[in-house]
Amino acid sequence: MLPSIVNEVTKAVVAQYNAAELLTKRDIVSKQIRDLLTKRAGDFHILLDDVSITHLAFSKEYTAAVEAKQVAQQDSERAKYIVERALQEKKSIVIRAEGEAKSAELIGNAIKNNPAFVQLRRIEASKEIANTISASGNKVYLDADSLMINSLGDSALEKPAEVKKPSSSWY
Repeated sequence: MLPSIVNEVTKAVVAQYNAAELLTKRDIVSKQIRDLLTKRAGDFHILLDDVSITHLAFSKEYTAAVEAKQVAQQDSERAKYIVERALQEKKSIVIRAEGEAKSAELIGNAIKNNPAFVQLRRIEASKEIANTISASGNKVYLDADSLMINSLGDSALEKPAEVKKPSSSWY
């Protein structure tokens, strides 16, 4: 008679909690089982002195279900992380594109408003090329045209210099 009452009361109380709560709220669960078990045993004129839960085990099916749920939660969190990372990358690409568009607009305005801007960029590029070459162990000989700077300006780049032919009397 007593084992059936114990099973009945234990199942009724344990059913009110999930697995994590059974482990973390062990004292509360134990007190509920003791109170209900004392009351039920009193109906049969049995006096209980003490009730103690010493071992708590779950069936294989229940343990497998808990593990499957944890794996599913981990997969869900991983999927959320991947989606969040993709959204952050998307925002980053949009911000970078907006920045490049603004930069192109500013450079276009600078060229339109100040033609010397192009010459300044050529000088900066030439400096960078010169620094790279000077740091190299190789020997390189470059003229002003190779370094993209021409002290004569843009007009000299657009119009090739005329070469004077020797007069026929010289022959």
